[in-house]
Amino acid sequence: MSNPVPALPVPAEPIAHRYVGKVAFITGAARGQGRAEAVRLAAEGADIIALDLCADLPTTTYAGATPEDLAETVAQVEKLDRRIIPIQADIRDYDTLEAGLKAAVADLGRLDVVIANAGMTSANRAWEIDAEHWRTTIDINLTGAFHTAKAAIPIMIEQATGGAIVFTSSVAGLVGLPFLADYARPSTASPGWPRPWPTSWPSTVSGSTACTPTEC
Repeated sequence: MSNPVPALPVPAEPIAHRYVGKVAFITGAARGQGRAEAVRLAAEGADIIALDLCADLPTTTYAGATPEDLAETVAQVEKLDRRIIPIQADIRDYDTLEAGLKAAVADLGRLDVVIANAGMTSANRAWEIDAEHWRTTIDINLTGAFHTAKAAIPIMIEQATGGAIVFTSSVAGLVGLPFLADYARPSTASPGWPRPWPTSWPSTVSGSTACTPTEC
């Protein structure tokens, strides 16, 4: 299992509990940044839909998240007296992702926040990246984020109560970092990616943005 996320204090009023009555969908939620996002939003009052692959990937040299990691995310959210629905699925599989999200939204009643956080990385010199590694990185980090938004947006449009979508990017998309050519490609796309989405959806969906953590 991954290291436990430290307890997060709920901020003082009036900014505390900003997500009471809201539901957040987070991919890559079994550990690390995704778990921290789930716990933070739950501390603010949100119910959570937490998706993760919970498996190793053949193209990475580090262990993937596990079902036990996802169960720990569930436990930490429930400790805050919030509801959480875990989904073990691959974001590359659009049909499974969409079905899982629809079922969870039917159970929790709505969808307000989407965080496309799931991702992976491998390291190699650009000209030594083989086709399998390239495809896996692009399919997860770029196409997976597209699948996440594609599944969520129709729900949010039909709901017509606003909401937001956040694409997790990386500082690797802003500056040149060694050995990350495949990882940097979707990271470069992500900061600009939120711009076209709102141009084609109704004003009842609030907007989309990207964040670029310095350690991603």
